[in-house]
Amino acid sequence: MLHEYRKTATIKAEQFDGSKEMMERYGIHEANVPAMVTDLNLYLPTKEGNMVIKQGDWIATGIDGEHWAIDKDIFERTYERCD
Repeated sequence: MLHEYRKTATIKAEQFDGSKEMMERYGIHEANVPAMVTDLNLYLPTKEGNMVIKQGDWIATGIDGEHWAIDKDIFERTYERCD
């Protein structure tokens, strides 16, 4: 039977502005492919491997300090500020 669940933990998050400072803070790096191959050439290292990130996406920090990227549209539809 299908049940509905709500997450009980909060996250910390900040919107990625494309700055060098944020890239250094989170270890974001460029892909080793020519720009004409993809415009998604920035990667955020995560516990599961590199994750594509673009300016405007959100960088979430979980309860164990892990990071992951959340698309701007998805973040705005599924999270609300609570501080």
